[in-house]
Amino acid sequence: MAAPSSKNKDAQQKKNGGKDSVADVKSAPRPAASSTAEVNAAQDPRTDIKTPRLTEDNIETQQRPQPAGPCVVVIFGASGDLAKRKLFPSLYNLQAHGLLPEGFAVLGVARSPKTDDSFREEMGKALREHGTIKVDPKEWKEFSDRVFYQQADYSHPDTYKNLKARLAEFDDKLGTGGNYLYYLSVPPEVFDDITTALGESGLVKEHNGHWRRVIVEKPFGEDYDSAVELNRKMSAVLTEQQTFRIDHYLGKETVQNLLVFRFGNGIFEPIWNRRYIDHVQITVAESIGVERRGSFYEAAGALRDVMQNHMLMLLSLVAMEPPTSLQGESVRREKTKLLEAVKIMKPEDVLHNAVRGQYGPGTVNDQHVPGYREEDGVSPTSNVETFAALKLEVENWRWAGVPFYLRTGKRMHTRSTQILIQFREAPLPLYGGSRMSRIGPNRLLIHIQPCEGITLQVRAKVPGPVLRTAPVGLNFNYSDLGASPSTGYETLLYDCMMNDATLFHRIDTVLNSWRVVQPVLDVWNNIPPRDFPNYAAGSWGPRAAEEMIERDGHTWWKPGC
Repeated sequence: MAAPSSKNKDAQQKKNGGKDSVADVKSAPRPAASSTAEVNAAQDPRTDIKTPRLTEDNIETQQRPQPAGPCVVVIFGASGDLAKRKLFPSLYNLQAHGLLPEGFAVLGVARSPKTDDSFREEMGKALREHGTIKVDPKEWKEFSDRVFYQQADYSHPDTYKNLKARLAEFDDKLGTGGNYLYYLSVPPEVFDDITTALGESGLVKEHNGHWRRVIVEKPFGEDYDSAVELNRKMSAVLTEQQTFRIDHYLGKETVQNLLVFRFGNGIFEPIWNRRYIDHVQITVAESIGVERRGSFYEAAGALRDVMQNHMLMLLSLVAMEPPTSLQGESVRREKTKLLEAVKIMKPEDVLHNAVRGQYGPGTVNDQHVPGYREEDGVSPTSNVETFAALKLEVENWRWAGVPFYLRTGKRMHTRSTQILIQFREAPLPLYGGSRMSRIGPNRLLIHIQPCEGITLQVRAKVPGPVLRTAPVGLNFNYSDLGASPSTGYETLLYDCMMNDATLFHRIDTVLNSWRVVQPVLDVWNNIPPRDFPNYAAGSWGPRAAEEMIERDGHTWWKPGC
């Protein structure tokens, strides 16, 4: 094994407000407020608020991020897409930013036969294809010298006996300090088998100051009861402090900035409540189908795959109460309290406040695409939903009476993840009248992907002798801060190495999110859909979703950059 050369700590990237800056965002076109039916002028001028050039003088400095301590990252399922597309590019980015320790190694574990050299070659190719920054040959050589591989059968005891010997070898030759991070990039049905075997072999036992941590991918269970049972089995081996339940959405810079935006700017907190906010919309739309995940999606569906985790976590960040700090348990506590306050639907409520859909054939980007039932790995009579929309209520003093509309779907018109905060309209329509359309409300748009930024939509007078108004977008884009591309996993991996669980889920958070969607799952399981497929690929979903929000006098915002 080749020992790694010393890393110059001065190679760390300049940060903006804390260690999370390692997950810099991708540059994207400046997001602009979309045109709407309420525009009462032919023109729609935009006003950009220019962000000052980032310098050492105007960055609020905290403690600069330091390299993590010595450790080995063990990736179970290392030959899968997640490892190739996200995990290895993220680890390389951490290396490039000087945030990996000298005593460090990555051990890929999978069923297929490979040598260390062939695995390094495979990961190098994946990095060139999926990496977010240009691969520097010298940097890659230093990184790849610390990459290793072990063929394994996850159910065989010899796998963990050999793993234990390999890790001890790394500790001795590479100085990894007996600290191990296990990443379970494997199907959920083997989570329990692997953690149980790790426990029986002593590989998760912490002693003499050595730490052992496990990152678990979503979904954590397939419903409330299975999540309780999975946690029971895993907690027999791991403590809650050792278990890091990951949601990659929380690694996105724009999502993390929700906390800074809300609690770092004094102008928003006074109006962030039912007195000023009319309603909230959260959209996670994908233009792609199920790709090669047909068999997985048949067992999941949109409600389990996206709504129960990503979308409810976004809801908790938007609506949670201010934490006492932005570190550790304080943030996680408030997220859980918010989910506890979500009103649980009765079966009759589900019929009115939940909509499911499945895409049929259609046109996306001027190309004909098949319906869900025609995808590989999907039953031709499948009743699995590829679209889900919910109307939720939060029963606390801040949000009583404010509806939260959430929707997610495959094969939608546009790929976009966006949060819309719609404020109440002015009580006196000074600019209204029989000859003029209503002015309309102000809106705050938080663009998460593919654009990453924030737009505050206000009204302004169109130049000219006649009084006409138009929506104007006051825009901020993360590229204005000199952002560099990332996968979104960098911060999460680094935080786990540093034992910072702020962006990971506690078990009570996970169980409360299942509690919210469980009544919907139960009703949908008991009442098969009668109209599938009920929306064309390339549309914005089924008509029933429009009707659900229109009953309250609202319309879905059409997201876009």
